[in-house]
Amino acid sequence: MVDDTDRQVVNALLQDGRASARDVAAATGIAATTVSRRMDDLESTGVIDEYTVDIDYGALGYDVTAVFQLSVEGDGLERVVDQLRDRREMVAVYEVTGDHDIVAVGKFTDTQSMNERIKTLLTDEDIRSASTSVVLNTVCEHEQFPVDGTDV
Repeated sequence: MVDDTDRQVVNALLQDGRASARDVAAATGIAATTVSRRMDDLESTGVIDEYTVDIDYGALGYDVTAVFQLSVEGDGLERVVDQLRDRREMVAVYEVTGDHDIVAVGKFTDTQSMNERIKTLLTDEDIRSASTSVVLNTVCEHEQFPVDGTDV
């Protein structure tokens, strides 16, 4: 069970994912040994999944972001999801409810590479229909929010 101390540790790490236990302790007023133990516990229970770098894909030349909405035939969902997950340009893949079965987000260097991916999807025998939207402006992306326990 996550408690207030865990939330404080998580929120401090959201501010600086590279912070040491000592840094988190200084920011929260919690003893460093407690912070270290809590960080280990949060990692082992999967609350903290990994420490990662936040990459600006646009700065690296990936100027085209596309959102794919896919409807899948019969029992092909798992195969299609696995295939999308394994594609390096796909930064998010979701199984969803509603008119479509999958929503995926991809980053591409140009419209030609995006177009090639769309054509591959359209020729997949398990994909019944595909709809693609090109993102015009990224308002926010990969945002995380501080946890306060009121929504849990």
